Amino acid sequence: MSVGTVMRQALPQPSRGVWPGLHVAPQARVHAAAARAITRRAVGKLRITLRLPDGTAWGAGGPALAIVRPDRFFARLGRDGLIGLGEAWMTGELTAGRWHPQPVGSDGPGELDPEVLDESTDALAGALTVLAGRLTELVPRPLQALRRWWQRRQPDSERNTVTGAQDNIHRHYDLSNDMFATFLDRTMTYSSAWFDPAPCPARFEDLEPAQLRKIDGILDLARVRQGTRLVEIGSGWGALAIRAAGDRGASVTTLTLSQEQRDLARKRIAAAGLGGRIDVRLEDYRVHAAANRAAYDAAASVEMIEAVGRQYWPDYFSSVQTMLRPGSRFGLQAITVDHAQLLATSGSYTWIHKYIFPGGQLTSLPGIQAALAAHTRLQVQESRRLGESYATTLQLWRHRFNANARRVAELGFDETFRRMWTFYLAYSEAGFASGYLDDYQLSIG
Repeated sequence: MSVGTVMRQALPQPSRGVWPGLHVAPQARVHAAAARAITRRAVGKLRITLRLPDGTAWGAGGPALAIVRPDRFFARLGRDGLIGLGEAWMTGELTAGRWHPQPVGSDGPGELDPEVLDESTDALAGALTVLAGRLTELVPRPLQALRRWWQRRQPDSERNTVTGAQDNIHRHYDLSNDMFATFLDRTMTYSSAWFDPAPCPARFEDLEPAQLRKIDGILDLARVRQGTRLVEIGSGWGALAIRAAGDRGASVTTLTLSQEQRDLARKRIAAAGLGGRIDVRLEDYRVHAAANRAAYDAAASVEMIEAVGRQYWPDYFSSVQTMLRPGSRFGLQAITVDHAQLLATSGSYTWIHKYIFPGGQLTSLPGIQAALAAHTRLQVQESRRLGESYATTLQLWRHRFNANARRVAELGFDETFRRMWTFYLAYSEAGFASGYLDDYQLSIG
């Protein structure tokens, strides 16, 4: 290999059960010892419990997690931080309740009992919520200051160029429409619902009307009505386009980079009798904007900006402005993080990047406002918060996914995938439940 050559890391292929290096035991004794000491100190006063195989328990009570293989767990944590934490759950080196994962190489489907899965992942979500609420305090400040020296950076191969963005979207959204259908409601809406107020306890049956309320909220903020020419950035499976065209009489052009989503969205639109009012395009927003200047009366985008990447926020907002006629409104729904945390972690490579959303980057309200001010004439005119609703949405998705564990296995997804997906849903739920993350609907014009 020549000097300067960089080998590209083998990528996980979750739909095929390919997990490069995941089950290889980490070799990091020094890192493991440091991680063990930091973990014991950090959880000592937290309302969680960490149980070790020798019967030792750390923490001050609360949701309980079991460290099944301390040697591997602390090596992962010390070497890879939160990436290691997620991988420990995926491999079963960390678990909860009665969910005992299949040994590596086993042919069986693994644990499929929804009661067992809910019990286990409820504990996981509860523990992660406690940790998320104290995330900035868990690592001693002197070590936090060294973050940039040891923390992985997002690889250039996952930058959201016009071609790179399509590759990144393919890795997540083209997993399987049938898999996504196992946990989404009938609208196939994959973003926060809007509960007003949140039912307690929430039931899956509550999700569809809350999703439609959310969609109507965005359409209201974009001022979509009869005859509006609407462009949507990020089609999903067509729910917003169908609502805008079917209930409001709008003419919709909706853009996606996922072939699987495009194909199913077109089928759903045709079934709704709206093929003449909705055009679903497999096209990048930048390409579309260049050919459609001042072509639209309104724009909408629901939780797609997270896939844009910080360096492309100027392109994103300037493309929206380019497509809109003067005086139009843009309805944006965005997951946000505290701005100081955004600055501290921007560009970091996390478990979410490796396994769920390659190339992703959360934004902040100040980040949105700064990008608008620097690159457009647009400003935020109205806003509403949905963060608490998102925690409820994610819990309902997680329980529904567990209820359909057998169906997920029948679709060909192994237990490692199901543990990965439940960690993703619980991890995200914890972010919103703790207030570390938020979700906003904005009217921009």
